[in-house]
Parts: sequence; C-alpha cells; structure tokens
Amino acid sequence: MSMANVRAHLIIEGVVQGVFFRANTKEQADRRGVHGWIRNRPDGTVESVFEGEQEAVKKLIEWCLHGPPGAAVEKVNIDWEAYKDEFQNFSVIRGL
Repeated sequence: MSMANVRAHLIIEGVVQGVFFRANTKEQADRRGVHGWIRNRPDGTVESVFEGEQEAVKKLIEWCLHGPPGAAVEKVNIDWEAYKDEFQNFSVIRGL
C-alpha cells in the first residue's frame, strides 16, 4: 500500500521571527523526510512549502501550530496544492 504524497503552502502568523522558527522547522522536516523551504516575510509572518508523505506533512503542520519555545503562533493558513516533487531536501531561505 503506497502512501499519498501531498504539498502544503503555509503562512504562519504571530511571534514567529527571531525565535528560531525556521531552523527548528527544518530540523522537524528533516526528521520526517519532508522536503520544501521556509522563509521570513517582510510583514513578520513565516512562509513555507512542505512536500512529502501525507502523514509526515500533517505532523509537521501540527508542530507548526505551536512552533519552538519562544514562538507565539496565532494562525496557520494552509493551502493544499498539487504535489510537484520539485525538492530534494528542506531549505531555509535567508533574508527577506
């Protein structure tokens, strides 16, 4: 039985910059075998794309609902998109 692969595009709102949200999300993604990217946005939110096995992506999204210590996540907007298999790993995009 094969597991379905999915893609999720997230915008995470709250106190999510300056609290190691990106680095911790990468660590969590790597543990789960989820590929994609994460970056800070100029408006203070964090944006990310996750691709991988459905259950792994869902677990990573659940983690993003609270984030690392110091974060205060207020809202996570999720858009489910067509799986593209375009990433080889999970990367942190630096800068705004």
